[in-house]
Amino acid sequence: MRKFLGLALLTFLGIILWGSQYSGDASHSLTPDGVTQMWRSHQHDLPLSSPLVAVEPSQPVETESVTYGRLNNQDLVGYLARPTEAKESLPALIVIHEWWGLNDNIKSMTSRLAGEGYVALAVDLYGGEVADNPEKARELVTAARNNEQPLKNNIRQAYQYLSQDKKAPKIASIGWCFGGTWSLNTALLFPEELDATVIYYGGGIETNPNQLKALKMPILGIFAELDNNPSVETVRQFEAALKQVGKSPEIYIYENADHAFANPSGTRYNAEAAEDAWKKTITFLNQHLK
Repeated sequence: MRKFLGLALLTFLGIILWGSQYSGDASHSLTPDGVTQMWRSHQHDLPLSSPLVAVEPSQPVETESVTYGRLNNQDLVGYLARPTEAKESLPALIVIHEWWGLNDNIKSMTSRLAGEGYVALAVDLYGGEVADNPEKARELVTAARNNEQPLKNNIRQAYQYLSQDKKAPKIASIGWCFGGTWSLNTALLFPEELDATVIYYGGGIETNPNQLKALKMPILGIFAELDNNPSVETVRQFEAALKQVGKSPEIYIYENADHAFANPSGTRYNAEAAEDAWKKTITFLNQHLK
């Protein structure tokens, strides 16, 4: 009997030790919607500017901080960019930041997108906070994931601002990482109104056909072969679910590329994959918004 109890105790302890090693950080192993996996992908990363944001816009743009709504008695302040010489209303982009927040790199990428002939609004889903290290980013993204309703209201007001205030004839969403998930969430919020959506490796992508069947817009998905957030298997499930309900998404999985390979911020940049993804993104947007 004592031998049996000893073996049971050793097995129990072994499971506990294995679980703590697997989670990497047991105190965060139960964070929702892949936050732990996002943390693993970025725990040695820093929000440094990637080469993507070093490229000047293809035409001069003007930029400003704008209040695009109000939530919980606080202004929603974003970053707006548009071509300087534009005379008429332009198609618009809702630009959604990575897990680092609305930093200068996202602003530079927003300007670059505007240079392609768009009014681009970079929204702020963190209430003005920006992370300069992975620990702070995990704190911000966990808080966001634990209370998503304000984020949805934030996005709704961004769409209304571009539609009503800027008279945008067409509107699309684009985001990276955390923002990739929220680019798809934007599509789910406006399944018939949004004109296109671009998703760069959003870890929390929806794979339920019943949830995706309402989507009417063209969808571009940019993913990475070495990524686990989302994995290739999850991407294929996402693609299959869309096709099951009659959609024709453009899905690309880049070989030898990892999570965040085309982020405006970070040290995981893959030049060949990122540059090709940018070309595909602009071609897709031009095709469906202009």
